[in-house]
Amino acid sequence: MTHRVSAPVSAVVVNYNGERYLAECLDAILSQDPAPAEVLVVDNASTDGSRVLVESRGERVRWIPLAVNEGPSPARNRGLAEARHEWVLLVDNDAVLMPGTLAALLEAGAARPDVAVVQPRSLFHDDPGRVHYDGGSFHYCGLISLANFYTPLSEAQGRGVLERDCAVSVVLLVRREVLIRLGGFDPRYFILFEDLDLSYRLRLSGWKILSAEEALVLHKGGTGGISFRKGPRYPARRVFLHARNRWIFLLKNLSGWTLACALPGLLLYELAGLGFALLARAPHQWLLGKLDGLRLLPGLLAERRRIQSTRTVPDRELLPVVPLTVTPDARRGLRGGLERALSACLGAWWHCARILLAKH
Repeated sequence: MTHRVSAPVSAVVVNYNGERYLAECLDAILSQDPAPAEVLVVDNASTDGSRVLVESRGERVRWIPLAVNEGPSPARNRGLAEARHEWVLLVDNDAVLMPGTLAALLEAGAARPDVAVVQPRSLFHDDPGRVHYDGGSFHYCGLISLANFYTPLSEAQGRGVLERDCAVSVVLLVRREVLIRLGGFDPRYFILFEDLDLSYRLRLSGWKILSAEEALVLHKGGTGGISFRKGPRYPARRVFLHARNRWIFLLKNLSGWTLACALPGLLLYELAGLGFALLARAPHQWLLGKLDGLRLLPGLLAERRRIQSTRTVPDRELLPVVPLTVTPDARRGLRGGLERALSACLGAWWHCARILLAKH
């Protein structure tokens, strides 16, 4: 018989102009059994009818407005600061929890005192038979190699509760004090890579991340102008954020020797990234992203020293040889062949570089 954990949970929903999403998101949270002890909606200066919708829920849901939209990271951090309980359920406004999800996440996390984050398996809302996000592994180029990405649910690998290196922040159950102690989500990212950054900081300091594969959420459309599912036009804003944020992550979190060993692969990926930006008709956004990253360099170096002082796990243990992740419509034809060749070259170099890491 499954043991039901009764620890109270604070739910924090991060919202920006999510009126079209919020009703289904909140109803799914409130209908969990047991339901969260409190539900907080932290709003990033929305201009739609989100506040009216939330306030119609009465005292069951508390509205916390922020003056400006600085992305989901400050909103999540504010929710962590306001939450009253150890376990906090962080939910994006376009996520819908399936029945039993919260109980399954809490049961998995409470059984392991070394666990800081538990994530569910995320399915496409419009195609619930297909996996969107299921965590993944760290790639040394500053990326996530995603598990079961776009895989039919019936074919997805993994059952029960699994350890993952990286969590994807659609829905996360987290230990509040651990995240606060490690600095929470870094607001410099605005959006994109902030969950990779948090995952790496947790793992290098010895904390574990779990995926409860039977806990399911449905993921809707994402953030307009940034999120990408498929199609010919990759958002220019995403090109900028990817070009900038990846190097924020690398410079903060990887040791100097790891960066030196990884340099040939990193330069190859940069060349490929520029080529992709040209295909996306956004080379200027790629360049602006790099320049903005340089602007942040002094603060990154100071933060880097603090992060490295918390390290208990070497990079070599956190950075296996894994393939790049691409969407299905990029896996065919010439582009698909180039992606596979790039992934193979990066992997071949990392096999060699890991030998150097082991000798350091």
